Amino acid sequence: MQKKLTGHTGEDLAADYLQTKGYQILERNWRYSRAEVDIIAMNEEILVFIEVKTRSYTWYGQPEEFVSTKQANLIANVANVYMESIGHDWEIRFDIIAVILHPDSSHQIKHIEDAFFPGLL
Repeated sequence: MQKKLTGHTGEDLAADYLQTKGYQILERNWRYSRAEVDIIAMNEEILVFIEVKTRSYTWYGQPEEFVSTKQANLIANVANVYMESIGHDWEIRFDIIAVILHPDSSHQIKHIEDAFFPGLL
């Protein structure tokens, strides 16, 4: 339960962060089959698929290090289905937002644009 709450908190912080940067949030937790994209947004003319990784500590590594090749490929599959559903045929990007929640209720956000290229991992 705590892990789920941490994830939702991170996704909320990531969505707020993106909106302050001028992104338009189109979808949150968009699912297809076994896979899900945490946030789908527009950044000007670019459709961006964003994986949010949230941690309360970094003892075992940075949050962004936990996006596996398998997960990146699943996100790419969901992205293809989403693009077909909206008739999107222009530029896309895959980003990661890493969120670290600190015990004092502060947080750190790291936005990695073009974090991965499915099929090239």
